[in-house]
Amino acid sequence: MLFTITGKHIDIPVELKKYAEEKASKLPKFYNLIDNVEVIINGKEGADVAVEVIARGEHKKLFVVKEKTGDVYASIDMAVHRLEQQLRKTKKKERDRKHSAR
Repeated sequence: MLFTITGKHIDIPVELKKYAEEKASKLPKFYNLIDNVEVIINGKEGADVAVEVIARGEHKKLFVVKEKTGDVYASIDMAVHRLEQQLRKTKKKERDRKHSAR
């Protein structure tokens, strides 16, 4: 799985990169076809920080979540949690669709 993290108007410390990568590495567990995760952190010091997590999967599947709070780590946690919910829902729909066709 390819992981990229980008900072707009903010420097990304090594600890934050490791934390975001650790959180994002759990996403393929919820949906097997995820092959690329991109985290974009946008904000200035002293203001709210916006985090956008984009997960790309096979067959042009695209999942996008945006969160904005005062804490970068909390924003990453919330964004990844919402993305997990999206992935679970999509996987459930695909499974139900396959089994209901019989």
